[in-house]
Amino acid sequence: MYDRHQPEVTPEHKEFLKRVKLKKVSVLTTQILILVLFFVVWELAARYKIIDAFITSQPSRVLKTLVNLYARGELLRHVGITCLETVIGFTSATVLGTATAIALWWSDFLAKVMEPYLVVLSSLPKIALGPIFIVWIGAGPAAIIVMTLAISIIVAILEVLNGFLSVDQEKIKLVKTFGARKLQVFTKVVLPASFPTIINALKVNVGLSWVGVIMGEFLVSKAGLGYLIVYGGQVFQLDLVMTSVLILAIAAAAMYQGVVYLEKIVVKNRYEIKE
Repeated sequence: MYDRHQPEVTPEHKEFLKRVKLKKVSVLTTQILILVLFFVVWELAARYKIIDAFITSQPSRVLKTLVNLYARGELLRHVGITCLETVIGFTSATVLGTATAIALWWSDFLAKVMEPYLVVLSSLPKIALGPIFIVWIGAGPAAIIVMTLAISIIVAILEVLNGFLSVDQEKIKLVKTFGARKLQVFTKVVLPASFPTIINALKVNVGLSWVGVIMGEFLVSKAGLGYLIVYGGQVFQLDLVMTSVLILAIAAAAMYQGVVYLEKIVVKNRYEIKE
């Protein structure tokens, strides 16, 4: 049966969609080629002694180290520990940061009181707090997670709060004229309009969470990718260092893509609701 609500797709629109799809494929193909070219040049430069493979390692040695770690049962353990700490720190920072931003938006008095403290905490080098966290909490995963939280929560608060305050004031005045209470203003206007800002805060916190975990593992960890990097540097096993760095890059990219996928879902749901 013909659906009269279904818009007809014109040839021009089909051609436009085809060009968009072709552009996406071209971008992805170029990205893959650049990555492959990087590893090929790296490998050849090491083989022909253009660079010192002992210092820079090379893809074949990295692959061999990866296989050895997996064979000894260490790969999944170290990767799993670091990923678990990152996810816990990332989730905690996002939830607590968003909740704090809501409280600051709700109370203008509280926002003005907390503003100088947030500025100071944002500019404070968090690595300086590492030894303090270790003394307070102890040398273990808890200290690493707190370090991650300390690095990313302030950014989450400031990013989300800025999104709340950037919402069009005319829309807020409009719903208030219809008798909307503050909770209704927040849930119906402010929060939906701030979804893009919250997603951007998530993207920023992905990188900050990995930084916090690795910094914490540098200081106190006995396992994890940060521990492998420190250990590899101490015993001059730079193949282990480069392998750990590449695993970190892959894990961080995967986590970032997860946030991008979440963004697509949110955008799609908002579009369907509007329709």
